[in-house]
Amino acid sequence: MAVVERVIVTVFATVTKSVVDGHGHRHPGPPREVREALLAVTDSDGATGYCLAAPDTVREAVITGHIGPALIGQDSLDRERLWHRVARRQRGAQGNLSDRALSAVDQALWDLAGRKLGLPVWKLLGGARSEVPAYASTMCGDDIPGGLATPDDYAAFAKELVSRGYRGIKLHTWMPPMPYGVDRDIEACAAVREAVGPDVALMLDSNHWYSRSEALTLGRALDELNFAWYEEPMEEASVQSYRWLADQLRTPILGPETSWGKHMARAEWVAAGACDILRVGVVGSGGIIPAIKAVHLAESFGMDCEIHGNGSGALAVIGASLCGQWYERGLLHPHSDYDTPAPHLRSIVDPLSGGKVRMPDTPGLGDDLDMDYIASRTVASWGTGSQ
Repeated sequence: MAVVERVIVTVFATVTKSVVDGHGHRHPGPPREVREALLAVTDSDGATGYCLAAPDTVREAVITGHIGPALIGQDSLDRERLWHRVARRQRGAQGNLSDRALSAVDQALWDLAGRKLGLPVWKLLGGARSEVPAYASTMCGDDIPGGLATPDDYAAFAKELVSRGYRGIKLHTWMPPMPYGVDRDIEACAAVREAVGPDVALMLDSNHWYSRSEALTLGRALDELNFAWYEEPMEEASVQSYRWLADQLRTPILGPETSWGKHMARAEWVAAGACDILRVGVVGSGGIIPAIKAVHLAESFGMDCEIHGNGSGALAVIGASLCGQWYERGLLHPHSDYDTPAPHLRSIVDPLSGGKVRMPDTPGLGDDLDMDYIASRTVASWGTGSQ
């Protein structure tokens, strides 16, 4: 038995070409230096698994106070047991041990197992499919000339995305701090439908803060435009509001995305009839293990489960199941270049070919980390265990 010996975080400088507004929405921007973190879990056989994360998610107090004590000395392949061992520390952590931290640990352990056993994680999880159609997920609306400032901008960009091979497009429309509302959303959705025709699947991820009446008005417009799903128009803590909305629309309601509670919260949504398509993310919902549980929950009720977000963890879960139709590729924008890897990666994990993305075939999660770049730009590190 090989036990976890070290849990180390390396913070390094890298470059991004995006900015984040005051409400957390990402937009294109000039190149700028940012800090990224790499979590590494190493066992007594010398096997190491990795996961990229925000430095604050895996800050020193989280690693030395919670993650390290839960993992050090434990069998590195006991992923289910270790997930529970970390998750049960959350209650007493007073909000300091987030689901995103739990996800980073879980992904690193899966990456370790895959690298150690010589298999991609999606194969370890079950190996259901080797490729999946990708939908283009746009950035939010903005006021950038030639960006996503008008309904016509969305229509033009949608036509370009279809020319690249996408057969599905999800619009993120104008969200706070942008001042627009339901009418503008409807204009953009109608313009995109007219631009791409009836055979391209369209989805909407809208404001998040609409009232019931606003969400219903928008949803009825989507019914007429034959949208494939409608996502997060209201505060997701109000499950009964989503049940109320789903009962009145033909367009499938997809959710929840930001509801805390991992797979257990998703079970509550299904039981309440609050969604037609289940939603779970690997990063935001606690990791691969709770995401797989949510997928199997959806299967039990004859529902699709769509995985939120892009990246290697999402691909691992999608490749392990037939429950769900799409991979979310984005965020995309007329002024952004999704296909050029960040400097700390040698290649992207999800190149698009013929409208589809193939599952990684390398052992582990499949992230192509440039370890020399990371080492040369390291600015801080911390961890626990034998050095």
